[in-house]
Amino acid sequence: MSEQRVAQNKHVMFSYTIVDVDNGEVLEQVEIPMGYIHGGEQRMFEKVEKAMEGAAIGDEIEVKLAPEECFGEADPELIFTDSLENVPPQFHRIGAEVEFQNDQGEIKSFTVTKIEDGLLTIDGNSPLVGKTVQFKVMIHDIRDATDKEIKDGRPSMPSLH
Repeated sequence: MSEQRVAQNKHVMFSYTIVDVDNGEVLEQVEIPMGYIHGGEQRMFEKVEKAMEGAAIGDEIEVKLAPEECFGEADPELIFTDSLENVPPQFHRIGAEVEFQNDQGEIKSFTVTKIEDGLLTIDGNSPLVGKTVQFKVMIHDIRDATDKEIKDGRPSMPSLH
């Protein structure tokens, strides 16, 4: 039997690390392997998925992504500043997270990013926006996707029975 390779309609298990190219800081790290269907509908960055094409179990892939290829630029409409006295005390610290719900019932998380001159600023942008990043991917397992996974474009959820 030939060695499995990452290709269309393969179920791939991988872990990854995202590093800020400018300062070498690890921005995100997932050590527990997660799965996706190569060429499916998941939210894999196109450049990362293309770089994984043809890889085998145990391979490590590194891909540099500019902001426009991954997390984009900051949206100024997701940044709000208000008087500190209008904000509950539990949010009076940098890094505090607050959730808001819009009229459609969607919940969005915001992070306190600045407290200065009696004003508090929250930001709903991902902390990864505007950054050039290095994606480091480790391939853990590859198998043929099931017909259902191919149809759905994503891995099947494991049964809890």
